[in-house]
Amino acid sequence: MISLAIAYLKDRPLTSALNVALLAISVALLVLLLQFGHQAGERLERDARGIDLVVGAKGSPLQLILSAVFHIDRPTGNIPLDSLDLLRRDPAVERAVPIALGDNFAGYRIVGTDDSFMALYGAELASGSTFDEPMEAVLGSEVARATGAGPGQAFVSSHGLADEQDAEQGHGHAPFETVGVLVPTGTVVDRLVLTPYESVWDVHGIAHGRPESEHAHDHESAAGDAGAPDQPGRRSALTMTSRAPEAELTALLVTYRNAAGALRIPALVNRQTAMQAAVPASETARLLDLLGASLEGVRVLGWLLAVTGGLAIFVALLNMVRSREGDLALLRVMGASRMQVFATVLLEGVVTAVLGAALGWFAAHCLIAAARANFATLGNLGLAAWHPLPEELLLVAAVLGLGALAALIPALRIYRVDAARILARS
Repeated sequence: MISLAIAYLKDRPLTSALNVALLAISVALLVLLLQFGHQAGERLERDARGIDLVVGAKGSPLQLILSAVFHIDRPTGNIPLDSLDLLRRDPAVERAVPIALGDNFAGYRIVGTDDSFMALYGAELASGSTFDEPMEAVLGSEVARATGAGPGQAFVSSHGLADEQDAEQGHGHAPFETVGVLVPTGTVVDRLVLTPYESVWDVHGIAHGRPESEHAHDHESAAGDAGAPDQPGRRSALTMTSRAPEAELTALLVTYRNAAGALRIPALVNRQTAMQAAVPASETARLLDLLGASLEGVRVLGWLLAVTGGLAIFVALLNMVRSREGDLALLRVMGASRMQVFATVLLEGVVTAVLGAALGWFAAHCLIAAARANFATLGNLGLAAWHPLPEELLLVAAVLGLGALAALIPALRIYRVDAARILARS
């Protein structure tokens, strides 16, 4: 019966191909939505886990979260170095992780920080050791894989961030030394280069308390530009403390010690300082809500396409049954049962749905792979091309059911036909 159903489909190749293509487009669209919604939400939640608050320069809270937590946007500016001690002294703060941004290595963002950053994400060394002195660097697993760098190798950073078009100015005067590589964590750490935050100041010739690296150069204009080289004029200050004239940070990732911190710390930062406090959970939910409204509209379009494909199969099979009533009646005379003829027609709809679902599923994952390779933001989100979801199995089953349903009425029509009357008439 399957061979006979496939032979009938081959007999009208254009109609069959169009029906398969229509279903494939709808399946691809729905798989893309499932993958993007699931992976993006999961990755954002995983990257922000353990971070209760982000403190940075005034500006957009969402931009602050995107730049300081997910590392896919530009920083809002710099904050004073003494804000780190201010928060670490607060009894409601369990951990305050400093980060200083400004450069990249082969498109991967260099994050100046300290040992608390690795502890925040539970990162462990795969080889080498952790950084101890300025200009030492530890590579995330994805960075090491993509660049081929390892312990003992030196590299030169480029001015600016990974997503900037003019990020081509190299810092050849201040090479980094790779001292370690991290095991994969499944978080944003895999795509980062970690180094002491003093390294960022040294690269830009900014004086600080620790002995300046021998690689540092005289770069007067870069003073205070470590966190946001593209916004040199934007320098916020902590009004309740004196402003550090040179060395600054880009943001602080804060974890509360108790619930009282969630009530007091954001208000303290927003009302009594020139900095802002942003809650990752709130900003991430707002971002997903904004994306969700658009994704829902596209999802409706995808199901409309799937229903249209089912209707096309129904019309094609109904016309086929009408035009081939004689052939199908002849099958009955030759010994085929009513159920066998019924199943043959039903299989045509199912085979068409199987081909459309398989082609659409494969095309969707190929598109994800191509998009990841060509769009840095999708790569930074960690979008995986071949990561099937259980929901995709349900989607394919729904499309197969749609194909069977579309073929049901034509199959019932031929099931009820009187073979003797059809043959006598023809």
